[in-house]
Amino acid sequence: MQTGLGARLGNIEYKWIVLSVTTIGALMAAIDGNIVILALPDMMVSLHADLVQMIWVIMSYILISTVILLTLGRIADMLGRVRMYNLGFVTFTVGSVLCGVSQNAMQLILARMVQGGGGAMMVVNSAALLTEVFPPNERGRALGINGITFAAGGVLGPVLGGLILAASSWRWIFFINVPIGILGTVWGYRALRRLPPQSRGERFDAVGAGAFSLGLLALLAALTLGINAGWASAPILGLFGLFLAMLFLFLRQERRTANPVLDLTLFRNRVYGFSTLAAMMQSLAMFAVSFLIVFYLQAVRGYDPLRAALLLIPMPLVMAVVAPMSGMVADRVGARAPATIGVLIQGGALFWFTLLRPDTPYQSIALGLALMGLGGGMFFSPNTSAAMNAAPKNRLGVASAALATLRQTGMVTSLALAMAVAAGSLPREDMMKLFVGTNIAMGSASMQSFVVGMRGAFVVSLALSLVAALFSFVRGSEDRSLLAAALCEERIP
Repeated sequence: MQTGLGARLGNIEYKWIVLSVTTIGALMAAIDGNIVILALPDMMVSLHADLVQMIWVIMSYILISTVILLTLGRIADMLGRVRMYNLGFVTFTVGSVLCGVSQNAMQLILARMVQGGGGAMMVVNSAALLTEVFPPNERGRALGINGITFAAGGVLGPVLGGLILAASSWRWIFFINVPIGILGTVWGYRALRRLPPQSRGERFDAVGAGAFSLGLLALLAALTLGINAGWASAPILGLFGLFLAMLFLFLRQERRTANPVLDLTLFRNRVYGFSTLAAMMQSLAMFAVSFLIVFYLQAVRGYDPLRAALLLIPMPLVMAVVAPMSGMVADRVGARAPATIGVLIQGGALFWFTLLRPDTPYQSIALGLALMGLGGGMFFSPNTSAAMNAAPKNRLGVASAALATLRQTGMVTSLALAMAVAAGSLPREDMMKLFVGTNIAMGSASMQSFVVGMRGAFVVSLALSLVAALFSFVRGSEDRSLLAAALCEERIP
């Protein structure tokens, strides 16, 4: 029986209520991720910060949210995911307030970590909540609709950020999250039902969780710090060594414990295993593209940061249109065809970008961005739907967390690749200025060097996209009979 506000909503099905709550969370996180980059120059001046501190304003959020995902997913399976999702709204909103009132760079970095923790609580439970309430033949559509908000954030973030920075202080790019966060918190608390935990009575694997978090933190820190410190430097090699040691300890612990933080048997399922690998490789291949194109538009074409960000809009715009349609297609025919074709289309866009020159017309760049959006929209919701459909109901939190962890690890690694390309082809000072949106003047030799380096990165990304397409294809077809049986079971009153 529905309780609270859900009971008073009459003919509105509960699954659409859940979708509305998760959509608010996705929109808030997507806007925040796109809007912060535009404000980095203003924050650097206002807080008297240096360039390295500004980089950590971005990276601290990504690092924290990625490192704790798996632990949070396991806790959600044990204690219930609705409570954690609502706590994520509160934590993200509090973090936004702390960001807005920060008086120095260190305070801002710590506040971004709080935001990252709240974002992780929402990310790890969003797909699991939708999987619980939508029948198998509608999950692709639900995830596609939810995916629209991520694309919308890519459009609204730069526009909203530009308007805020033109009219007011950078602090309002964080304060704007507060009313959205309050709305989401109240709506989630009033509307979401607390379902009984699926893994009641199981013990938490603290050793496994600690080893995984520490190892992943060491890996991501090595990838982000290696650009400045040098990949062969002792501290970076030490971090890679710590990662390998923690990985060994983690795998050893998970095989021995009765209640592992990551149930490795999940990956015995062909569809789930290859879906998560495809997601990681797709993120590794594609996430750097927008950063490289922004670098190109600013360094080579001389555009200001806001204009460069707005010129990326064809990608999220097309993705927003395609994502729900591809989800509905996947609900009918399975994920393998649309997801694999989507990655191949993105591979075609990457090949198109290898032809970039310093004087390439924007129309040509926009075509490549539109193809990236088309492929991304075809891949994301079908692939996520396939992975979550293949996961056992009592492991939805861990399954969602493992998928998100691998995807975000691919993003961070891809970002490190983009930074490495820029660092290798531009003077270090110019590269750091570009990263925080400062205009620089480049000679023709530097322009050509950067474009050549960028092409090399696109070639690597193209190769990775083909690997992602291979993983997507070899996952096989989902068992449609099981999905149909599950649907019939859910329809029984």
